[in-house]
Amino acid sequence: MPLAMNRDVFITCAVTGAGGTQERSPHVPRSPEEIARSAIDAAKAGAAVVHCHVRDPETGAPSRRLDLYREVTERIRAADVDVVLNLTAGMGGDIVFGSTEAPLPVNQTGTDMIGARERIAHIAQCLPEICTLDCGTMNFAEADYVMTNTPGMLRAMGAMMTELGVRPEIEAFDTGHLWFAKQLVAEGVLASPALVQLCMGVPWGAPNDLNTFMAMVNAVPRDWTWSAFSLGRDQMPYAAAAVLAGGNVRVGLEDNLFLEKGVLATNAQLVEKAVRVIEGMGARIIGPQDVRARLGLSKRAPK
Repeated sequence: MPLAMNRDVFITCAVTGAGGTQERSPHVPRSPEEIARSAIDAAKAGAAVVHCHVRDPETGAPSRRLDLYREVTERIRAADVDVVLNLTAGMGGDIVFGSTEAPLPVNQTGTDMIGARERIAHIAQCLPEICTLDCGTMNFAEADYVMTNTPGMLRAMGAMMTELGVRPEIEAFDTGHLWFAKQLVAEGVLASPALVQLCMGVPWGAPNDLNTFMAMVNAVPRDWTWSAFSLGRDQMPYAAAAVLAGGNVRVGLEDNLFLEKGVLATNAQLVEKAVRVIEGMGARIIGPQDVRARLGLSKRAPK
């Protein structure tokens, strides 16, 4: 397929994530106030979309607490800058098995398995414009656990998101995830054209080589909107690759802690660097209003 560079690009900033990065950089936000402030700074730097997890304010551990999500979203909505809210719905599907000789019962430390309705309870309460839908199951590298998203779970969660009027962002960690995403659209669970995030270089999903990246790009239907990211030092090269291949860009501390070798970044600094990369390629950065128009989004008050 010939490359068709995207000339009107939006940036998503993944503000904090759920990984064990809280002790590796003082810039990884923990409290709702810190997460919201970092998201607002990223928006001022040029991010049209902020993708937010929440963490325990004391330990920095990932959390699913509704009050934390509520505070983060209220603070961002009250800010003096406009931005599209994107909340994760990826937690609540982690299984840590026992030893290889005795995998059951599962290890309660790290296992976090809940039902579909509980997994999106904060989405129903906060009503962001976008929420994520991790569209498959995979071995996840940061710990010895399996991220589980069964077909039944994805159908249930996708249908609830659609009923709420929140736009699912399909998180595709491998080509099979895109295959099933297209099935969800064919079944009417998700609306078409869909929104996709290509997640490159996350062990053990799609490796971040360009051949695999283009296989992922070519598997996305042409009328869908997509973004892409990779991890660590590959974050900015993949910003350029995504634009060149016709997509949009994700950066942020969820995926990369460094501005350059040995220099820890803030979210705003990563967005500013992405802006320079994108504009240096001759593309234009679009804002939240253009994103809403492109994706059919509308801001709503929470319940």
